[in-house]
Amino acid sequence: MKIHEYQAKEILRQYGIKTLDSRVCFTLDQVSTAADELAYPCVIKAQIHAGGRGKGGGVKLAKNKDEALLHGKSILGMQLITPQTGPEGQPVNSVLVEQGCQIAKELYVGVLIDRDKNSVCIMASTEGGVDIEEVAAKQPEKILKVWIDPVVGLMPYQARQLAYGLKLPDDISKKIVRFLMPLYTAFINTDASLVEINPLVVTASNDIVALDAKIAFDDNAMFRQTKIVAFQDPTQDDPREAMAQHHGLSYIALNGNIGCMVNGAGLAMATMDIIKHVGGEPANFLDVGGGATQEKVTEALKIILQDTSVKAVLINVFGGIAKCDVIAAGVVAAVKELGLHVPLVVRLEGTNVNKGKEILQQSGLSIISADDLLDGAKKVVAAAAA
Repeated sequence: MKIHEYQAKEILRQYGIKTLDSRVCFTLDQVSTAADELAYPCVIKAQIHAGGRGKGGGVKLAKNKDEALLHGKSILGMQLITPQTGPEGQPVNSVLVEQGCQIAKELYVGVLIDRDKNSVCIMASTEGGVDIEEVAAKQPEKILKVWIDPVVGLMPYQARQLAYGLKLPDDISKKIVRFLMPLYTAFINTDASLVEINPLVVTASNDIVALDAKIAFDDNAMFRQTKIVAFQDPTQDDPREAMAQHHGLSYIALNGNIGCMVNGAGLAMATMDIIKHVGGEPANFLDVGGGATQEKVTEALKIILQDTSVKAVLINVFGGIAKCDVIAAGVVAAVKELGLHVPLVVRLEGTNVNKGKEILQQSGLSIISADDLLDGAKKVVAAAAA
């Protein structure tokens, strides 16, 4: 789960982390009032669940009231496209009006889960304000890292190791140590999967300020983070993903043209791998779950067919808890309800597989049957290319 910058900063302030004074605004009148209250210069920042906003024209400096209104009018309501949104962009329903500051130095700090080492990793770099992925690729020596023992947490010596490794003046290094300790606490207490401060700035008065803030959370932990769940903004989510979540389905949109419906996350991953292996590109990850019902199958197919890039669909089911005949009945019902304008390939295996195949054969629908997963992948790739 992702949240907006203004929400992330609200959380950080609860842990004593300094941010600039700011106001979130949903209308142009609010922008005008906020800019006057904060004084000039101020910054107008689009609030979306993606980075790279400045490159897309979503962050503007206002030196006076006229500029604040001009920028507020141009940013509010726009469909902001950044390197992280994809070509469709994301809607800007609010902006953050933030007071300006004199920046002496821009740094980067990130806290994330390193799954390879089963621990939390904290990264710091003097290359703040730029694409950290590019720095990691071209100048990896400029990114400092420490890994945290989950039993004891972040130790002061580790915070000092990072802070002094940046080779800044001692007084600044000490302030960075005092910044890192509560940042780690915020990460743990909120069940975050990522906290990124880019840039973390040293001001002309030697303050340490989180100029930007990005936080993402572990969806599986949100049952105990009710205050954070309230920050959710459905307008920033792919509507298909939101619909899938509503129906208890796991769906992630991808960039290919072959729709996939599978029961079980591991089988779904294997299905996408084999599609790519035979030269195709999956349009989505969609797991209907081990207890798939006819209703879930219908809703899943609806979601897949909403993607106009889908040229063919592969349904791959291994019958266990979800029996093949139930899935087959759901597929037939869904196709009859929705109609089908693209080829559909179905591979069934497992419990009641013969009954399931019989239901498909007797349906009178143009459904392509597959003998196994590789056969299904080959057939759906060929159908999509036809």
